[in-house]
Amino acid sequence: MRRYKLTIEYDGAAFVGWQIQKNQPSVQEEIAKACQAIDGVLPKVFGAGRTDSGVHALGQVAHVDLQKELRPDKVRDGLNFHLAGQAISVLSAQHVPDDFHARFDAVSREYLYRLIDRRPKLALDAGRVWRLPVKLNADAMHHAAGVLIGEHDFTTFRDKNCQSKSPIKRLDDLSVQRVGAEIHIRAKARSFLHRQIRSITGTLAQVGTGKLFSADVEMILKAKDRKACPPVAPPEGLYLTKVAY
Repeated sequence: MRRYKLTIEYDGAAFVGWQIQKNQPSVQEEIAKACQAIDGVLPKVFGAGRTDSGVHALGQVAHVDLQKELRPDKVRDGLNFHLAGQAISVLSAQHVPDDFHARFDAVSREYLYRLIDRRPKLALDAGRVWRLPVKLNADAMHHAAGVLIGEHDFTTFRDKNCQSKSPIKRLDDLSVQRVGAEIHIRAKARSFLHRQIRSITGTLAQVGTGKLFSADVEMILKAKDRKACPPVAPPEGLYLTKVAY
């Protein structure tokens, strides 16, 4: 038996998320079935992050134990062959020690949220970017984002169904930048609460429209009350971009 680390890209629109759920399509299940096709045994696939329904990945990481001793490039190509009908691509596969764990060994995770502030509907990027029909002030959003960097009690930005033991997290970086026609929000931390980034994004969008200011964001954070959170951003603009070890 040999352990492999997989780096994976996927479009989350067709899935209920990363994690296997009964009678619903998940990324984890599709990768496990592809592994069975090349290895003969249905394995357990462990992911670095449990992305929600509709959330995408450019750099999800997983590990899996295969019975056969295969070259990493053969694993990558074999999995992609059997994933041909799915919006999932294995970008790389590599041998790792038997004690490597995709989730518990991760030292940071990075996410990107894509917004576009235009009135016309999206013809090409529908389902991949959150469109707001009003102009946003990206500089104001970036300034307000600075309030949230560091270690805080993020109860306000935590989904009620979050299974994390504590609402206290350290947000290492949170930035907002206009990139062409889009506004990109980038976040980095060791780990995140359930829907934390989407909750923060929804709040920063309110700042962008002028409905909230940096001082309001600070008050919302200090409230430590989920009811104080503005509307949560939809999943389609969110991407897991990188997991570091």
